[in-house]
Amino acid sequence: MTSVNLTHDEAQHRSTLISVSHYDVELDLREEKQFTSHTTVKFEATATGSTFIDLRADEIVEARLNGVPVPLDAYNPTYGVALSGLEVAEYELKVTAKISYSRTGEGLHRFVDPVDDNVYLYTQFETADAKRVFACFDQPDMKATYSLTFHTPSQWKVITNSPVTREGDTWRATVDTPLSTYLIALCAGPYYEVTDTWKGALAAHPEGQPAAQLEVPLGLYCRASLAEHMDAERLFTETKQGFDFYHANFGFAYPFGKYDQIFVPEFNAGAMENAGCVTIRDEYVFSSQATHYMYERRADTILHELAHMWFGDLVTMKWWDDLWLNESFATWAAAISQAESTEYDTAWVTFANVEKSWAYQQDQLPTTHPISTDASDIETVEQNFDGITYAKGASVLKQLQAYVGRENFFAGVRRHFSKHAWGNATFNDLLGHLEDASGRDLSFWAAEWLKTTGVNTLSAETEQEGGKYTSFAVQQSGDTLRTHRIAVGLYRLEDGKVSRFKQVEVDISGERTEIPELAGAEVAELVLLNDDDLTYTLLEFDPETVEFVVNNIDKIADPMARTLCWSTAWEMTRAGTMRARDFAQLVARGLSAETELAVLERICNQAITAVDTYADPQWAQAEGFALLADAFLAEASAADDNGAGNRSIVFKQALTKIDLNEAARDYLVELRASSDDKALRWKALAALVANGAIDDVEALVAQELEADNTASGYQASLRALAAFNSDENKRAVWDEIMSLQLSNLELRHKLEGLTMSGSEKHLIFAPDEYFANAQKVWDAGSSEIALGTIQGLYPSWNVSQETIDATDKFLENELPSGLRRAVTEERDRLARALRNRAIDAQ
Repeated sequence: MTSVNLTHDEAQHRSTLISVSHYDVELDLREEKQFTSHTTVKFEATATGSTFIDLRADEIVEARLNGVPVPLDAYNPTYGVALSGLEVAEYELKVTAKISYSRTGEGLHRFVDPVDDNVYLYTQFETADAKRVFACFDQPDMKATYSLTFHTPSQWKVITNSPVTREGDTWRATVDTPLSTYLIALCAGPYYEVTDTWKGALAAHPEGQPAAQLEVPLGLYCRASLAEHMDAERLFTETKQGFDFYHANFGFAYPFGKYDQIFVPEFNAGAMENAGCVTIRDEYVFSSQATHYMYERRADTILHELAHMWFGDLVTMKWWDDLWLNESFATWAAAISQAESTEYDTAWVTFANVEKSWAYQQDQLPTTHPISTDASDIETVEQNFDGITYAKGASVLKQLQAYVGRENFFAGVRRHFSKHAWGNATFNDLLGHLEDASGRDLSFWAAEWLKTTGVNTLSAETEQEGGKYTSFAVQQSGDTLRTHRIAVGLYRLEDGKVSRFKQVEVDISGERTEIPELAGAEVAELVLLNDDDLTYTLLEFDPETVEFVVNNIDKIADPMARTLCWSTAWEMTRAGTMRARDFAQLVARGLSAETELAVLERICNQAITAVDTYADPQWAQAEGFALLADAFLAEASAADDNGAGNRSIVFKQALTKIDLNEAARDYLVELRASSDDKALRWKALAALVANGAIDDVEALVAQELEADNTASGYQASLRALAAFNSDENKRAVWDEIMSLQLSNLELRHKLEGLTMSGSEKHLIFAPDEYFANAQKVWDAGSSEIALGTIQGLYPSWNVSQETIDATDKFLENELPSGLRRAVTEERDRLARALRNRAIDAQ
């Protein structure tokens, strides 16, 4: 038995032996250190045998199976509670346990707001952490109904999956639709509340439910200290737009009665799709000026979680090998609904620049995996919440939509919901419904796209005469050659703008595909083989195209075409076929013309990475950082002069991430003195601390914290203090991180400060200590804390062969698979940086 790291084989055995029907969960939340958990589980053994129920508790007070005491030594947190010698019969198991609150964002997390000392609780159960709160069969295919009872302090509110009733300090709710354990949720505390109602129509489709007029109660919640900053009207508007879009296309009415969104503190992820009770990181309640991209990202998150109510909650995967389908579908659905129903009508441009970049990077790591991949145990699953599962998967769903057609794709999705509502399903089920709806054989598609790794590269092969193409073909390279639906766009410079003059949409496959439709077309100055970004691929530009893009990036009129050029330049930089300094200079020249603010923010960060990580360090220090500082300063000043605050904040934040020249340092000093944006002041302070521009760091941080005594202010103070560059300070911060006593957000911010500008020479001790202690960290910490520590402390700042050799020696050891994967990925990133620095210096 391996309850903590449940294996697929054990889960399959348990689900064939046990049929669970109902949980009665009662939690007493009135103590500070621990809570008391009472669970009554009703299940049926459908065959004779033995199994276990999951629970991670400090102690079990009592356990009874059909009234008979279960020996307390039958419990072990690693292995759960043994259920031995089961006969074919109905059972009732009662378990009472004492469990500590979490500070790592897993299980039942407890947070004390420094503003007013209010206590807030929330749960986070995905992948398999419901067992940190109640005894359960913690796997997605064992759905059940629930009776929930909570005892709380009198001033608290309770939000859970269903409406609650209250009698004194006791709250009750009933979940009478079958749900997987990971989708059950509790939020408790003096949350601020705003309510509204979505009123709309379910559109009728042949594959769905009849048309209907619907109403869904909506709720928004956040900490009381954030109430003045929660822009409820905007949040409700975006939520309602999502309800409108999904009810127009999904053919199945929202299934969970009410829809609450709770902004919770110290959250590890962006959000979690608990049925009817979505939890969202409360950094999305913007108490300071946020960039346009952050608003777009927040809307994307809202629509992503709402899509999960259908795909994931109503119809749930049988096991975590279909995790990709859950997350890819929600990512795709959020992008298409944003683009078609919200103010973010260029969401696919952001997707092409941000999500696909994440996917391309992940897919080029030695640890890449197929989209549909091994999920042999929970630890493996947790490693797969990555760019393949989310971004590559969503990219290939977009490609599949292009291949079968938009309406056929939605028709297949509607059949999927109707057929499998309230149950579990697999990707093969969905693929069958898409085949039925489109009439296309898709058997090859899954084999090509889901079971293989890597990304293809497309290039153009042409013959020309008299200014026209006499032949045009697309060359495809890569380990696996796939079928792609692509649009080929031909562009030219005319009247000061680069615009498309011809496009054809075709299917390509194999190594070479002729495009006869382009024979006779005028020769283009820019050819985009993935115009409109229909498929998942890299593009190869010949030297003439590179020169054209470098000279004319600011003249490309269409934002999607422009972002495909930005993305290709960046991927060439990562691959070492474009020097890092050339990419930085391209960005510096092209910033003023970029209209897509999400793309603007992204290319600023890529330019910083190019200079800091991929460029020759001597050039970076002599010219590179000054190049970026001057460009960011000029753009920030121009944006301020034009009243373009959304542009200005992008460049001001970018300045806080680089080594500062004198002009940038003076600018940030003035910014701190004049700005009333608390978050920006903190970022400027940390940058100035790291660059040695602050004398009495502790006093200034204390002064800033007195003016901003909030949770975000406290966390920002940790970053600023950790940024101070001295041997003693870096050693103290390192030791504190290695103690594994920090909360999840304390860890995040101390790691950020530890490795800011100028830290390298004060972390000479770190590589040896990292490799000596990495496995101890992995074994001792929670999965979230362990992974964050291993990734954050890897000596990536020491870009040298010595660090790679030390990593290789460490990897010769017998290591847990998750630790091996994390370190292997960091090694690959470091090796890429070392190669690219050598290329840049040539």
